[in-house]
Amino acid sequence: MRKLTMAELGRKTVEECRQSEKLPVVIVLDQVRSMHNVGSVFRTADAFQIQAIWLCGYTPIPPHRDIHKTALGATETVAWEHHAHTVEAVQILKQRGYQVWAVEQAEGSVYLHHFQPDFSYPLAMVFGNEMQGVQQAVLDIVDGCLEIPQFGMKHSLNIAVSVGVVMWDLLAKYMHSTVGRMSSFYLDTTVHSE
Repeated sequence: MRKLTMAELGRKTVEECRQSEKLPVVIVLDQVRSMHNVGSVFRTADAFQIQAIWLCGYTPIPPHRDIHKTALGATETVAWEHHAHTVEAVQILKQRGYQVWAVEQAEGSVYLHHFQPDFSYPLAMVFGNEMQGVQQAVLDIVDGCLEIPQFGMKHSLNIAVSVGVVMWDLLAKYMHSTVGRMSSFYLDTTVHSE
């Protein structure tokens, strides 16, 4: 086994990334404090070709060196918008036909591994503040809550980690859905070999 070279990885250019088919998901960040977390979310969104990130409330926005430090250029490849209020952003998404889910521990939440998204509708996933989570006013209007099962002493994951877990799960489910199979977005998951 040997590590692949950069040339073998076949990375897209910035313009190719912008023009690529996207996973029909918008990531909504609700009052996230850390610029490093925001940068990490951009990097994850780039990796999984997410449609867009909506930065809400006091969530930091690019350009900023601390966001760039963890985004590593992904702010150039991922579409993003800023909205002053998360509730209004969620209302806009719902008016545009999105199913909106919050990632939060709440009454009636669905464990992520049991979630079966309907990809005939675009999805939006709301992730909350590092300490307070998703605002109750937002929970009051979303279509449901997803929860990542956890078994240790801590009751939450870092938001950037949560985004990575949820986006990977959604991508895997999309690739195995009827919609994903019919799409050029379906990835070749064969193992690289010499």
